[in-house]
Amino acid sequence: MLDLAGELHQWIAERREFAVATVVSVGGSAPRGPGAALAVDSEGTAIGSVSGGCVEGAVYDLCREALRTGETVLERFGYSDEDAFAVGLTCGGTLDVLITPVGAQAPARTALGPALSAAARGEPAALARVARGPAELLGRALLVRPDGTSEGGLGGDPELDRVAAAQARALLEAGRTGTVDLSASEARRGSPRTESGGGSHCPGGLTLLVESNGPPPRMIVFGAVDFASALARAGKFLGYHVTVCDARPVFATRDRFPDADEVVVDWPHRYLRRTATDARTVLCVLTHDAKFDVPLLKEALRMPVAFVGAMGSRRTHEDRDRRLRSEGVTERELSRLRSPIGLDLGARTPEETALSIVAEIVADRRGGTGAPLTGGKTPIHHENAEGGRPAVA
Repeated sequence: MLDLAGELHQWIAERREFAVATVVSVGGSAPRGPGAALAVDSEGTAIGSVSGGCVEGAVYDLCREALRTGETVLERFGYSDEDAFAVGLTCGGTLDVLITPVGAQAPARTALGPALSAAARGEPAALARVARGPAELLGRALLVRPDGTSEGGLGGDPELDRVAAAQARALLEAGRTGTVDLSASEARRGSPRTESGGGSHCPGGLTLLVESNGPPPRMIVFGAVDFASALARAGKFLGYHVTVCDARPVFATRDRFPDADEVVVDWPHRYLRRTATDARTVLCVLTHDAKFDVPLLKEALRMPVAFVGAMGSRRTHEDRDRRLRSEGVTERELSRLRSPIGLDLGARTPEETALSIVAEIVADRRGGTGAPLTGGKTPIHHENAEGGRPAVA
């Protein structure tokens, strides 16, 4: 739901009543993951999507019904062997969808309003909602901030709120959206089991859907070349915060890279040492000049980032590999290097090359093979290795 924060925050400011349907978990092949949402206001206006079109009509009707009754419900969509006319996903998967009415007096509104406001401003926050459990608790919400403070509640039990807040904060720190299962005894002990995308609650317990919102992941492009300009545009399209870095001020200019969030003039390895990175950060080295590449990659391959790739011909790669080995870079560290960067698309132009690079980044992040889907036997929608969608604003 937090991916609709901008619009829903405005709806709350306008005191609109609406219902929001949020994907809680998926089974098999499904087009969208946990946290994807569709919202419908009292006038019938709809925004967002939960399935890319497969079950939108049925979910829309459930949202209208929730607005009428004021009741929160959890519905499963998927093909049924017993009911050939059941609403299902054409891809053959299943979706569990939580439909929550948000009226002027809705209990969830206490947490939803601040959560949507924080997400709309790009501030980190986690929203925990009861997705499975007693009917009277479904949809109850708790907003959790990075410092541990919270708003709202899951039903008046301080111990439950405390445990939920701790788990939501952990998912927020990891930049993950997913579910947390709490049995009654686990809630008392404060030791729940965490899942990335599904699973049923224990008898007498609860399943919480925790949505995380945080700053977008970073893409740092080293080398102020034409390929970097196209890559910056592609990175922005995918939701990255893009930085272009080059030691040459004549090339590293805002005019040449209008799509980048930042343009930095500095030696690449020196900038990498001082800037913030995390496990979602993508590093793309396009300089293919040894005096920049080698000290930069020596640093990069020893950092816990998501992806390190370097541009160049196969001859350039072999020379770079030899130089890195002579600098003491280990086999294990070298195995992390994607070089030459990009998938084999036969790319020629900067735009085509940028496409090949981001295609490899997506395949690496999602566990894809890069092979054509035609004639393949593997699932189209791979299990998300990150355990949920990245926390992208």
